[in-house]
Amino acid sequence: MNTRLVAKLIRASAVSEGAGVTVHRTIGTSALRNFDPFLMLDHFGSDNPNEYISGFPDHPHRGFITFTYMLDGKMLHQDSMGNRGELRSGGAQWMKAASGVIHSEMPQQSQGLMRGFQLWINLPAKEKMSPPEYQEFSPEAVPQITIPGGHARVLAGLFQGQSGVIQDPNTQAIYLDVSLSAEQKFQYNIPSTHNAFIYVFEGTAELNETQLPTHSLAVLSTGEHLTLKTNSTGARFILVAGKPLGEPIVQYGPFVMNTREEIEQAFSDYQTGRLVRSKAEMTGR
Repeated sequence: MNTRLVAKLIRASAVSEGAGVTVHRTIGTSALRNFDPFLMLDHFGSDNPNEYISGFPDHPHRGFITFTYMLDGKMLHQDSMGNRGELRSGGAQWMKAASGVIHSEMPQQSQGLMRGFQLWINLPAKEKMSPPEYQEFSPEAVPQITIPGGHARVLAGLFQGQSGVIQDPNTQAIYLDVSLSAEQKFQYNIPSTHNAFIYVFEGTAELNETQLPTHSLAVLSTGEHLTLKTNSTGARFILVAGKPLGEPIVQYGPFVMNTREEIEQAFSDYQTGRLVRSKAEMTGR
């Protein structure tokens, strides 16, 4: 069984999004434009309401999935079709923008910490213009498994026989939130068909003698077996993997399609009010 190593280590870059909210981006930068099937990874977080209370007002998407995972705080989602939902600490939302969605994500508190992740996942060409869908899950719905020295929350995929709340048949995505105390070891077998990465957001860790600092993303090599160790600080990280789609990626701002012509059509549809073609139904638990 081949061991997964660190193929590339990327430090997060500060980027201003929404109404001036600073996010820390790794995938979707000059260092890593995309990592099929993943298009972007943003880590947002602040304990200063002035830095995030303006949130992310109405903005469009087409051609991909956004997966938002709240670590702390609350975020209200609402869109031009009348859907509304509130993400709480530990909750998650899987939004298939597909043919088109215009929505907003707004913090629902005036003080305290807001922290979380947003991951963009590509859709295959055959589904880019399909009807949009929402899946929203409460913190209580996300399985949490006790492991030696810590615990793992299973948001997508399979871990120790437990399925996550999200199942994506296109990418067979895996998404784990793992917390480990000091001097512990985490082992996991990732399908050899999948691209995978680890993002450390608390403490530091080590993967096959490569140090993983806080706020760094480790692109993993091909292989199957993964062994990560923590040092005296312990660590918390997300482990994400997915099967590549192997299709052309043409991205411009909030639109991700397969050709430039499709991107131009998306802009035209947005400017003429034709981006939203059908109402998305929200499901979850």
